[in-house]
Amino acid sequence: MSLLTIRGLTIRYEGEAVVDGVDLAVERGASVGLVGESGSGKSQCALAVLGLLPARATLSGSIEFDGRELIGAGQEVLDDVRARRIGIVFQDPMLALNPYLRIGAQLKQILRSHGLADRREADARVIEMLARVGLPDPERQFAAWPHELSGGMRQRAMIASALIAQPDLLIADEPTTALDVTVQAQVLDLLERVREDTALLLITHDLGVVAGHCERMTVLEKGRVVDSGSTTSLFRSPGHRHTRDLIAAAPRVDRGEPPAPVTTGTVLSVGNAAVEFGDLRAVDDVSFAVGTGETVAIVGESGSGKSSLARAVLGLLPLATGRVVYAGDALASVVEKRALAVRRDLQLVFQDPISALDPQMRVQRIVAEPLVVHEPRLDEKRRRERVIAVLEQVGLGERFLRRYPHQLSGGEAQRVCIARALVLEPKVLICDEAVAALDGSVRRQVLGLLREVQRETGLSIIFISHDLAVVRSISHRALVMYSGRLVELAQSGALFEAPRHPYTQALIAAVPVPDPVLAPRPAPLPGEAPSLVSPPPGCAFHPRCPLAEAVCRAKAPALRTVGGTQVACHLAE
Repeated sequence: MSLLTIRGLTIRYEGEAVVDGVDLAVERGASVGLVGESGSGKSQCALAVLGLLPARATLSGSIEFDGRELIGAGQEVLDDVRARRIGIVFQDPMLALNPYLRIGAQLKQILRSHGLADRREADARVIEMLARVGLPDPERQFAAWPHELSGGMRQRAMIASALIAQPDLLIADEPTTALDVTVQAQVLDLLERVREDTALLLITHDLGVVAGHCERMTVLEKGRVVDSGSTTSLFRSPGHRHTRDLIAAAPRVDRGEPPAPVTTGTVLSVGNAAVEFGDLRAVDDVSFAVGTGETVAIVGESGSGKSSLARAVLGLLPLATGRVVYAGDALASVVEKRALAVRRDLQLVFQDPISALDPQMRVQRIVAEPLVVHEPRLDEKRRRERVIAVLEQVGLGERFLRRYPHQLSGGEAQRVCIARALVLEPKVLICDEAVAALDGSVRRQVLGLLREVQRETGLSIIFISHDLAVVRSISHRALVMYSGRLVELAQSGALFEAPRHPYTQALIAAVPVPDPVLAPRPAPLPGEAPSLVSPPPGCAFHPRCPLAEAVCRAKAPALRTVGGTQVACHLAE
């Protein structure tokens, strides 16, 4: 008998089925992936198992856990199952962890509420679990508040809370979506090591994650199961069109030809840029250029300085030193002092489209707003025509004019953000993690849109991302940042085929590959990026570098050219 057996699960809200007749089984100790795009019903299934759906949801079918029916079960049964028998790791640990309780107190609460340890034992059990999930200095993290931990450390604390009661089943709901690729690799490796005999139900839209960590997978589309079977067989021979589409849409860091190098003139250049926040130097002496019609990617982990550099280029953050040159003219350091025409030519697309759109404005007004500022003499009719034209350009069209942001999917909302940026026909578009929150097929559509606009208009793009698989598919050149500094800059083909810097090599190795028959990935990059307030001496990467020598610990490497690549590494040869 399976540990978890779901039969004919249907979930309705006001008569509309969001999950329709789902069947799923998880054997003891097995790992099963539940795959699908946003809105496919994945998380609804997880919440149903734990009895956490809102009161307005109506359920039918069966959810049987270890021979016990959970649909219709009383509160006493559910309280016994939650945490004690079934643990869950949510996507956003900052929302899942109680901000008013220290980490240790939250984990002790689980043990105490289930009678698994007395007060004295609980402290030791919690510290032991925090150490087991790889948190540095677990005694200190025991007393820390959630906001004092980095994203990766919070997710480790969340995994510790899910496993502290030694459950039989662990449900991980998009546990790595919001994390850097290196932290993602650490967390996935951690899940493999610490769950022991605990069964795993891994919910994700990332086919690479499923390929490397799940023995079986079930694919959902619009609330229905369209494919189910062993992961290897489904990747080799997917039975349903939707599964084939998901696999085809998954970006791959290990193959694919990057765009050919661009040989046009420079439209924008950044020279010796530095950005400071008090004693903290977030960007340190970074220089690069962007050609007309070229996409230059900026990659690195959170805290590497990518977004600070982009905001300095736009004048949203002042430069401590250095300069930005656009169309041959040096720009003022702050946007308020820049000419209106320059502000028009440099536009930005944010990571989270819903947060970037005013919830009280319809799409027509959102997209038209830049025209009101930059072309105030444009009459209402011509402004509406321009808005419709750019909406059609991004694949939406006139029918979206009267919609509010909450009436848009994630992909539609991001297209509206892109339309708002493109309506002024800018020369340079900065995309700050603009596809990080999108599902595979939607991400592919948005990337295709950017490439098409670039071909038609000669648009230059600065593409900020921590996902090197996406970067490989869209960028002509890529620069890699670590701890505020530029460590490698090369044509994309050279960067992915022969990366020179150990950090670049580690980033590429950490990207999950959507192919379960490939050899196992290398061990994830250990540790976290150093503090920018007190960086280590010498090369900032040396505490995590497997190749570090004495010179790396003593002297910071200068950026130099090795085989056509600019690289800051003593051992690049």
